[in-house]
Formats: sequence, structure tokens, C-alpha cells
Amino acid sequence: MRMRSRLVVGSTLCLALLAAACGDGINEGVRSTRSDSSPGNRTAGTTGSTDTTGSTDTTDTTTGTTGSTDTTDTTDTTGSTTTTEDPTAAAFGWQESGLDGTVQKGNLKVPIDYKDPSLGTFDLYVTRHKASKPAERIGSLLVNPGGPGFGGSVLAQVADQYFSQDLIDRFDIIGWDPRGTGVSKPAIDCITNYDKYFGAQYTGLAPTQEHELFVNLSKEFEKACVDKNTKIFQYVGTNNSARDMDSIRKALGEDKITYFGFSYGSELGATWVTMFPDTVRAAVLDGAADPNADELQSGLQQTKGFEDALATFLAHCSKTPSCAFNNNGDAEGAFDKLMASLDTKPITSQSGRPDINQNIAISGVVQAMYSQSYWPTLEQALAAARTGDGAGLLALYDSYYQRQQDGTYDNSLEAFQVISCVDSPERTTVETADADAAKYHQVAPRISPNSVVGSYFCTFFPKSQDPRVMITGTGAGPVLVVGTTGDPATPLASSQNMAKALEGGVLLTVTADQHTGYDVNTCSHSTVDGYLIKLKVPPVGTKC
Repeated sequence: MRMRSRLVVGSTLCLALLAAACGDGINEGVRSTRSDSSPGNRTAGTTGSTDTTGSTDTTDTTTGTTGSTDTTDTTDTTGSTTTTEDPTAAAFGWQESGLDGTVQKGNLKVPIDYKDPSLGTFDLYVTRHKASKPAERIGSLLVNPGGPGFGGSVLAQVADQYFSQDLIDRFDIIGWDPRGTGVSKPAIDCITNYDKYFGAQYTGLAPTQEHELFVNLSKEFEKACVDKNTKIFQYVGTNNSARDMDSIRKALGEDKITYFGFSYGSELGATWVTMFPDTVRAAVLDGAADPNADELQSGLQQTKGFEDALATFLAHCSKTPSCAFNNNGDAEGAFDKLMASLDTKPITSQSGRPDINQNIAISGVVQAMYSQSYWPTLEQALAAARTGDGAGLLALYDSYYQRQQDGTYDNSLEAFQVISCVDSPERTTVETADADAAKYHQVAPRISPNSVVGSYFCTFFPKSQDPRVMITGTGAGPVLVVGTTGDPATPLASSQNMAKALEGGVLLTVTADQHTGYDVNTCSHSTVDGYLIKLKVPPVGTKC
């Protein structure tokens, strides 16, 4: 699962994609199993709910599924059985995806602008893992892995790697690539040369020259995002993705639907329950960001989360003689010395790639903070870097930025930044961003060693026409929020604040040093499953 952030690190462009991992590392597959080939396009219908924010769904109804209802008793574990003729086939044009017949793929057209369908459509790529026990089927479970910027279709394609058998038995797992992401079309695309913007570190420049360079790089990146995505730029925000969720629900013919979102998927889910409360059967938000934090507050919370996770890693390494980076019980000292060295004298890299500098090293370190399963890899990479071998840190950096074996990158970073800035009403000035750099350094001196050059993340983008709605969840009923004690990407306090913001928010606290908590132990699994299946809300204060 993915949750991304903006960190102020070293002398980079200061735009950082933080790929948020579940504890078992399955996050790395969120884009690798999808196919660009897709069946014929369909258009979403307009039956069902009202967008409580006031936007009217004016989608063409001629090919949608009108009038169908979900007759499932949502208080029970049993529901409607499947029929020979699938009423959703006309909407999605399902085709088999795989050999066992359990997974299907399809497409659904949704308007670029729900207020003005004449602007054209997005073609959403949707996948469905059919309930393994049709006689016990409850309904559909919409799922999202996080981001923003990642496609979610893979969650249904390999549902057995993400969800319990109890959920797979009783729900059709529905994954989709949100507008602008994955293989949904059109997709956001800004640049091809990531190293230029995120890996380069320039030495020998005067401070004013260095500052001017990074301001210009930010302008160049953001201009490319606007120029190459003019038609869709203002319409890829979370509000519209929530509207797409309602279009999917309508096309599935269900009056109420269930949702399970991880990381940024929690923000998407919270937006959906706020905009469409009457369509919510149940919703789980695992690893939630603070919905009321502004850009600076959110960045500081998350950056400190990674700093704390790094401190935990280094302390563990110091007290563990078998740690490859133990340094006679002083991993902290070895780390600080190595980072200082990489700042002034980067390790020579392979041909065509940037040298392993402080920026690349910190990106790799952050990638390894999402789960303890990465720690052995990081130990070896740091130990090798001390001897002049930076290949391990470069590999972590490449994983961080989703670099493919052929040297290309998917569009997740570009989509992340554009969606984040369309969601935000803020456009921080260069001067304010530079002043904020010292605040990041104060809360996270290792993760954010730079204290001068700011993060111009949304500075040069046009003002958003549709910033994300305020999260309330009014009228949606109980919403289960999962917070993990050692989560670096969405710290526990953030999930606590999400639960407080939702009218029916209920917090489940999970003890673990990783991002998101569903897969941590039997308690977290059974508590979440019990809520999704039986609508059994855990008591206030439940901990796993």
C-alpha cells in the first residue's frame, strides 16, 4: 500500500514519493500485474445516490444499469446469490482475466467533469475478484491501495495476497485504477527523466545559484505537468475519484456498498463517506492521514514519523551484534558520518546513473522504513556504502521511485503530485517554503538534513478549482479507522485525528512498526473482518 509525502531532503528538487508498504512488502506489485489491453468501454449510469457536496451526476444513462438494487440484508453474513446472467456485464464489458475464472477485467467510462459531460470521459480500468462462496455473498467491496497516484486494479487481481479468505469468500473484490493513474485513460504524464529532478545533487555552486537551480527545476517540472495534462489537470482530484466510486457503485447495481482503503485510500474513503453517506454499508480506513492538517502540518507529521522510524531502526542495529551496520554498537554514529560523507563526496555510480549522494541515500532509507522486512536490506546497503559500494542504496532509491528494469518509470509520481495539489487550496510561496525548511530540519534532522532550500511542491501550479471537501462523514454511520503505533507514513496521531473528524469514526489501534495494520496479527484481521462481514463495530479503545 502506498502513502506519499513531500520531504525536504538535501539539495534535491524536494519532491519525494514515499511508497507506503504493507508489512509483508506486497506494495511493490501494485502496478506490475496489470495489462494495458482492456475490453470495450462502457459508460456509468446515474441511478442511486446524491453527491452531498452539491455536484450533480449528469452521466449518460443510456448504457448504465438503471433500477437495479442490492437486496442483501447488510446486517447478516449472507446475501444474494449470483445468477447465470450478470446484470453488470453491460456496464463493464467484463472479460476473464486469468485461468481460473475468478478474476474479471472491464472498463467504465465516467465524465471528466461531472458538471459538464461535454468535456469528455475517463476510461476507468476495473477488475473484479468474484466471491468464492456465491451463496454467502454479501455484495461488492471497493478497495484502494493508497497513493495518491497508484492504480488499484491489482488488489482484485491478487486478492488472496491482500485480504483474508473470509472476505474473499463473501465479497466481490472490486479494484480500479483511479482517474489519471495506472492504465485508466487518459493518464497523467509529466516527465521521463526522474534522476534529473530527484537524484541529482550539485556541488560547487554558491548558495544563491543552488537555490535558483532548484526553484527553476520545480517550475520546469510543474509546467510540464500542466502543459501535458491540460484537459484533465483540474479534474483528477479526490473529490472526483469519490464521484467515480459512486459511478462504479451504480454500475454494479448496489444501493449500498462496502469499502476498504489503505493509506491514501483512507483519505479517498473518508471523502467518499462524506460526499455519499447514504451509499455506505461499511468502510475501513487503514493508515489514515490527518484530514484537517494543512500542507505544513501534514508534512511535519509525516517527516517526523520517518525520523522516528529511522531512530528505531538504528537503535535496533546498535543493540544487535548481527546487524551488518552495527558499528560496534554505534549505528547512529556510523549513519551520521556516512550521510555527511555522501553530501560532500558521493559514491561513483554505474554509467548513466547519478552518483550515490546524500539525496539518493535518504530516499533509499525512507523506502526501507515502511516495514521491518526491509531492514536487513538496508543494513547491507549502508554497510556496503561505507566501503564505497553504493549499489544497494541505489536499488532502494529505484524502488522508492518505481524504476522499471528497462529504466523507465510508471506515472505514479506525476499523478501523486498533481492529485495532491489539485486537492489542496494552498500554493505556498518560495519564501514561505524556504522558511519552512528549517522546521522540517528541526523535527527530522536525519531525514531532512537541508534547512535552507524549501519544497516548492505546489508552488507553481495553478489554483485548484475543486479542492478536497472537509471530512465529516456525517450520516455515514460507523467507520472503522485503523492506526498503527509505529507507522512512519501515517503516524498514529494522524489516524486518531481521522477517527475524531468522522462523525461515526471508531479507532482500532494496532501495535507494530510498519505502515498500515490490517495484516499485522490475528486480532487486527479478525476485528476488521468482523466489522466488514457482520457490521460488528469494535468497542472504543480496542487494541491489537
